[in-house]
Amino acid sequence: MTQALELGLDTFGDVTRGADGELKSHAQVIRDVIEEAVLADQLGLDFFGVGEHHRADFAVSAPDVVLAAIAGQTTRIHLGSAVTVLSSDEPVRVYQRFSTLDAASNGRAEVILGRGSFTESFPLFGYALDQYDKLFSEKLDLFVQLLRNEPVTWQGETRAALNNQSVYPPIEHGTLKTWIGVGGSPESVVRAAHFGLPLMLAIIGGDPRRFAPYAELYRNALAEFGKPVLPIGVHSPGYIADTDEQAREEMWPDYKCMHDQIGASRGWPPLQRAQFDREITHGSLYVGAPETVARKIAATVKEIGATRFDLKYSAGMLPHDKLMHCIELYGGKVMPMVRELLA
Repeated sequence: MTQALELGLDTFGDVTRGADGELKSHAQVIRDVIEEAVLADQLGLDFFGVGEHHRADFAVSAPDVVLAAIAGQTTRIHLGSAVTVLSSDEPVRVYQRFSTLDAASNGRAEVILGRGSFTESFPLFGYALDQYDKLFSEKLDLFVQLLRNEPVTWQGETRAALNNQSVYPPIEHGTLKTWIGVGGSPESVVRAAHFGLPLMLAIIGGDPRRFAPYAELYRNALAEFGKPVLPIGVHSPGYIADTDEQAREEMWPDYKCMHDQIGASRGWPPLQRAQFDREITHGSLYVGAPETVARKIAATVKEIGATRFDLKYSAGMLPHDKLMHCIELYGGKVMPMVRELLA
């Protein structure tokens, strides 16, 4: 039986403008994110993900704490990180925080583990960037052992060994759903298959069809490792308004500002409007009226063979009231359209 498509939302808690045009406080942005998640739950969406960053333009540095607040105000939506930067964190504590969230939410917790595309957490927590890959590989190996819900014996080079150590609280029912977030590295795709974990593809630019070979690589690797068929998810940015033109005009200035601010430290040239429009038409920006976005999501899901699509709906300083309307359209119109197109 084919697994039903799940539709979710992701946010990094981008610092937004208030009604007066001034930037909101980080505290108010966090409260807004909680309100956005509550709306997503009311609309019947399947998942709400919160990213981790350690810089001025994003408000959320502790996703699990924000997710716990959301859990207390929601009843059915699954809640997870997007992503947890495992390389610069402590695997045992990550597991404990999310097993605690799972208990508080009555089994609704998920975690997406990744290496992170931002590196601010490494100097902040005292990790060397030249150990970027080794840290993630070792800590992921330990985390996978923790998922078994039994005493752990483990040894590596990046943290102290564990000898028959129990970790609490255990997951009450089943296993903590744990994804590996991948940005386009074949080695990372194979690693996810090796550990038998679901794959979350972060497709944030270019034609999404170019990721179809990664999905095929993942499926083949699972078979070679003797693992069962596992979910594949897609995370991509987008924004929905009442019309295509309105969506583009409302998103463009704030998306450009965010792109250029991040790009300044990465050597990217300033974003041009033609590039933005081209990314919407042919790339991985899901921007437009509900029908436009629904058709594009359905096409990507078919091409990749995905069972989860998460829309990264926050975009720089784009105001909270516009994000709330975007969520309303996503849950109320896009979600049923996508499911009808795929039926």
